[in-house]
Amino acid sequence: MPFPSSPRARSGPRRRSLLAVGPAALALGGCTAGGDGPGDPEDGPSAADRRARARAARDSEGLVERYDAVIAAHPGLAERLRPLRAEAVRHAQAFGGGPDRKASPSPSSSSAAPSAVAVPAHDKDALVSLAVAERELADRRAKALLDMPGELARLLASVAAAGAAHVYLLTEGGA
Repeated sequence: MPFPSSPRARSGPRRRSLLAVGPAALALGGCTAGGDGPGDPEDGPSAADRRARARAARDSEGLVERYDAVIAAHPGLAERLRPLRAEAVRHAQAFGGGPDRKASPSPSSSSAAPSAVAVPAHDKDALVSLAVAERELADRRAKALLDMPGELARLLASVAAAGAAHVYLLTEGGA
């Protein structure tokens, strides 16, 4: 025996439709930057976002200076370190820093930077010092990303992961 249809007319979406579409809508909503529209005020989270980006860019630029110092002190390591240094330059640029930096080392043009960083005398020790700097920075970025908004958190996570890969390449990867 079939049940009689309800006397009320159904309006709007059915429960099954909402259950099927709801998670997809939440996922899409989480993928947008949100709150960064042109009408938003310049203070609040966006100011913190800009400060975090500037700090991350400075950190990457400091890492580039370390690479420059090691390359200047140990020219035999230049070929091995050049790709890692270029990545650090790209990281700084991704955070909005140093567009005037070049992707190839030029110790003669930045004579002050290499002298600001102490470089160990032996090649292996120099590589370990770079690995320690990369690891410390990757760890700081991994902690900082927990408090950052979506897009910056994703960028910090990506750069922290690249830093961890650099640590491997500086220690076990080619030593």
